[in-house]
Amino acid sequence: MTTGATEAFRAARDFLLEHREDQPTACRDFPRPEPTEFNWALDWFDAIARDNDATALWIVAEDGTDTKVSFAELSRRSDRVAGWLRTRGVRRGDRILLVLGNRVELWEAMLAAMKLGAVIIPATTMLAPADLTDRVTRGGVAHVIAESAVTAGFAEVPGEWTRIVVGEPTEGWSSFADAWESDAPFAPDGPTAASDPLLLYFTSGTTAQPKLVGHTQASYPIGHLSTMYWIGLRPGDVHLNISSPGWAKHAWSNFFAPWNAGATILIVRQERFAARPLLDTVVRCGATSFCAPPTVWRMLVQEDLGAWRTSLREVIGAGEPLNPEVIEQVRAAWGLTIRDGFGQTETTAQIGNAPGQEVRPGSMGRPLPGYTVALVDPISGEVVTGTDAEGEICLELAARPLGLMAGYLDDPERTAESMRDGFYHTGDVGTRDADGYITYVGRSDDVFKASDYRISPFELESVLIEHDAVAEAAVVPSPDPVRLAVPKAYVVLAPGHEPTRETALAILRHARAVLSPYKRVRRLEFAELPKTISGKIRRVELRGRERELHDEDLASRGPLEWFEEDFPELKGS
Repeated sequence: MTTGATEAFRAARDFLLEHREDQPTACRDFPRPEPTEFNWALDWFDAIARDNDATALWIVAEDGTDTKVSFAELSRRSDRVAGWLRTRGVRRGDRILLVLGNRVELWEAMLAAMKLGAVIIPATTMLAPADLTDRVTRGGVAHVIAESAVTAGFAEVPGEWTRIVVGEPTEGWSSFADAWESDAPFAPDGPTAASDPLLLYFTSGTTAQPKLVGHTQASYPIGHLSTMYWIGLRPGDVHLNISSPGWAKHAWSNFFAPWNAGATILIVRQERFAARPLLDTVVRCGATSFCAPPTVWRMLVQEDLGAWRTSLREVIGAGEPLNPEVIEQVRAAWGLTIRDGFGQTETTAQIGNAPGQEVRPGSMGRPLPGYTVALVDPISGEVVTGTDAEGEICLELAARPLGLMAGYLDDPERTAESMRDGFYHTGDVGTRDADGYITYVGRSDDVFKASDYRISPFELESVLIEHDAVAEAAVVPSPDPVRLAVPKAYVVLAPGHEPTRETALAILRHARAVLSPYKRVRRLEFAELPKTISGKIRRVELRGRERELHDEDLASRGPLEWFEEDFPELKGS
């Protein structure tokens, strides 16, 4: 254990807890911990777990059954698993593919791998065999720990790698359950350099083949102090986050941020999302903070939220920007304001509305501790200053952000491109007001021109979702002979609404009443939205569909598509 690293980490954490409602001071005076040696599982988790019988992990099964594990118990169990994994050949620097759902073994395996100095590649249980082959091959995997339900998907995956199964016994696979009976001792085999690799994440691939993002023993564990601060977590809190294992947000809010604070991680297992049982569990378990992606919030506000008297103090939106209409509905029901934030797999939380700060409609907040944000003109490469500045959201590298990745694995060109000219380039566009609040405009790939005006899909989507009939919307450019492109909305209807001409007219009329003429949605189609398996909308797929549909025949239609010309009633409005 590195005592100095533990003390520096604790001092930084305690400083953020002390200034949890003073974001400017927290950012300005944040005492950055920059150890040369650090192992979060040994130097932090074990330190706070010693003689600590408070609940670290609370899993609620679909039938309502509770599983609770204390900090002290998880520390002991992960030691035992680490000792057993060493007997299975796991060594420092080895890469382990974890394909596990929300079960206790996931957290045991994560902690044990960290203690061994192994490199973890988290993966969702929804991957197809081709995806598994990609993970194992490109990830250089030496060991696989997987649920029994997914082991068949590995049948054709090449390579010599250790097979460990969680759940039902599987022929040819060692049983993870043997670890609980193992008497193999565990002791660290030496210090862990803070720069050593810890995590490799395959991105969700909204625009291209998934990239492989590398994080160090410091970048996620220490970097997620910013995430802890943004969420507003305190020791003893009960934090619920809706996220699937295998994606970075799961590590953000179901691993590092809560345990950085000394809070309980609450997990609600559902095969298929159901709002009412989830809300019942929030009340019964006394959750104090709740983080969910926009898709979940949009489903929750279909319920009468005011009927649930919760203990929630903090409510958070993450994954994609949250529409103002949803924020208002939650505020009306619970008297709480959903606080938005921004980050990526490549980073921890960069920007956010921290507790106690003014929340400005549409803004995702200000830079968080450990980050210095600049807006950079994507053409000139110069920093944009002044009121209402707009540019690519970039991170200054002069003082390297604590939570920034080491780079893209085996891709020096892509790494260099993302970190050129003294900045890490996020690929996202934002505007900044005079007080430093940053508002999301869209992915640089998603912003488009119509009649030579720049259009932010997110702005139009936020207007559309204000209509009662709209559950979700995605706006993309649709080819047009006069304007080059016009905004088209793909719309998912809320329960109780039908995909009729009357519904399309009502939605278009609402949009015209709110949007400036050059921003008008001029085409609308009722359809399901293509998404990555992590739940992000694949606008790139919709843009491609528009080109296929309208490039050759501009009058062609989707099966449930309407043009504004179909509605004489709209003329003059």
